Amino acid sequence: MHLVTVGLNHKTAPVEVRECLTFSGDHLAEGMLNLVRRPHVREGVILSTCNRTEVYGAVDALHAGVREITGFLRSCLKQPDLPLEEYLYTLSDLEVVQHLFSVAAGLDSMILGEAQILGQVKNAFHLALERGAVALHLGKLFRHAVEVGKRVRTETEIGESAVSVSYAAVELARKIFGE
Repeated sequence: MHLVTVGLNHKTAPVEVRECLTFSGDHLAEGMLNLVRRPHVREGVILSTCNRTEVYGAVDALHAGVREITGFLRSCLKQPDLPLEEYLYTLSDLEVVQHLFSVAAGLDSMILGEAQILGQVKNAFHLALERGAVALHLGKLFRHAVEVGKRVRTETEIGESAVSVSYAAVELARKIFGE
């Protein structure tokens, strides 16, 4: 069994591309169910925020699993002719663990220490649990990632700075223009 992540984020894709690949509400729940129906994908979680869409999978064959997850993302694209693959990144095994821990801790955000991302990781995980899209592998990974995110927030000062892009923009405007 391999862990894989296929996704795009604020570092790899402009906002126009990220907007073409978003999941929310029923679409997110349905997407998780469709994802785990793919032959090599045993478990799946979709993390979709304003700055990222990532699919986490536990797959029985690495290359086939990555192909199926990439195909799944392409099938969900709002503009089918978009060259999606040039914006995607793929991570496997230990890279997946390191990346998810970094995301949950707020280290892989536009604003360092962004508080919302930990809640978004928890929500994606709980939705996948409710839908039966996760079991042993991703269940354990996401539980640990949530613990890491909480620990980083309580044991460091990472959340002491700006907490969102909009807050940072207001603070920058205040520095430039005064009150």
